[in-house]
Amino acid sequence: MMSELPLDQVRTLLAVVDEGTFDAAANALRLTPSAVSQRVKALEQRTGRVLLMRTKPVRPTESGEVVVRFARQLARLEHDAQTALGMSGPGEPTILPIAVNSDSLATWFLPALRRVPEELGLCYELRREDQDHTATLLREGLAMAAVTSSPEAVTGCSVRRLGRMRYLPVASPGFADRWLGRREGTALRELIADAPVIGFDRRDDLQDAFVRRLGPGPRASARRHLVPTSEGFANAVATGMGWGMVPEVQAEPLLSSGRLVRLATDHTVDVPLYWQQWKLESPALAAVSEAVAAEAAETLDSDWPG
Repeated sequence: MMSELPLDQVRTLLAVVDEGTFDAAANALRLTPSAVSQRVKALEQRTGRVLLMRTKPVRPTESGEVVVRFARQLARLEHDAQTALGMSGPGEPTILPIAVNSDSLATWFLPALRRVPEELGLCYELRREDQDHTATLLREGLAMAAVTSSPEAVTGCSVRRLGRMRYLPVASPGFADRWLGRREGTALRELIADAPVIGFDRRDDLQDAFVRRLGPGPRASARRHLVPTSEGFANAVATGMGWGMVPEVQAEPLLSSGRLVRLATDHTVDVPLYWQQWKLESPALAAVSEAVAAEAAETLDSDWPG
């Protein structure tokens, strides 16, 4: 079996995935659709694997994801080499796709990017995803680095611990009085079971995790509003739509102003965060990694054993 992966075929596969269709990839590569199709088929024959699902848009198979990730890494190394040799176009930016969760994006992550030296000329393509799922974008080759809750390295990636983000159970004073202060002597676990709750999306488990810590029983109330932005989530809680778990850094000013109250002072939910990135000798990626680690050290709680 031939082991080489012809670079023209690899780049063609990446173009099909990025453009979504064979015709669009043909336009981008200035080839005929037939030539694009032949290159992809040749690569599939060479690897002995089906690499693409012929859907609209086209999607890579699990084997295809491996080749796509290789293609993106190859493009990154090629760009870095051209830059070092002075062969890159004038003013041509270096684009880094990074996966990051919404709460980090709304609090500490953007200040981290401001630490990166401007002379590097970096442009960022930030992909927002839940911290439990950002590693998937690394695995699929759609991101070169990610803030993730997983300490297990994606194949071909390194892992660096950043710290933990602490979430507080909070509600507006009016909401707390109405839903959680009606029966003296009744445990919060019982009261909160019927209280409307705010969730980020259907995969958000933070509120249920808090309820589980209060004691055995069902999850948080089925009466839940889904607000899929970090700022909108905090505002929804502050306006009294429901209770929710808000990052401590976002909750503190609202607690100080009296717009929020804590529902329990002895229970929080801590989410560990890690930085995963491709194992590449890339100056741009190294600079971002150091900036992210420095900001996280100042912002996130690092006094934890995880």
